[in-house]
Amino acid sequence: MGGTVVIGIGQERRGDDAIGLLVARRLAALPPANCRVLEHDGDGMDLLLAWEGADQAILVDALLSGGQAGELRVIDATEASLSAALFSSTSSHALGLAEAIELGRALGRLPDRVLIYGIEGADFATGSSPSPAVLGALDQVVALIREEIDDA
Repeated sequence: MGGTVVIGIGQERRGDDAIGLLVARRLAALPPANCRVLEHDGDGMDLLLAWEGADQAILVDALLSGGQAGELRVIDATEASLSAALFSSTSSHALGLAEAIELGRALGRLPDRVLIYGIEGADFATGSSPSPAVLGALDQVVALIREEIDDA
């Protein structure tokens, strides 16, 4: 299979948690060459299958790390361990993004490169819409991911 897989992670009706899904939808409208784009609810066991066979995985998810809403952090999780604390507050799954990456690392089932585009969220209330600050990061994140894929 090879190539790149972009996985937008989130929950549609949990405010800023939807940002990963919105990024995936924007990319899927005109997908980059040699790239699969998926929407994902964040279940860690399913993530192991979602990136299987890809050379590069780009994961997009909301963060809750105390930064300013809409702030972007790009994390290269290829070799360094990932703190579950960044994502645990936004995940409703027992095995979230950080744990899935570490399990994949332990099992030798990570792509050659794993990048996380984390957008700091502020409002994760059930039934709410993404905040203006988080939506304001959408175009920038999509452009940076396209650039990353083009440069790969």
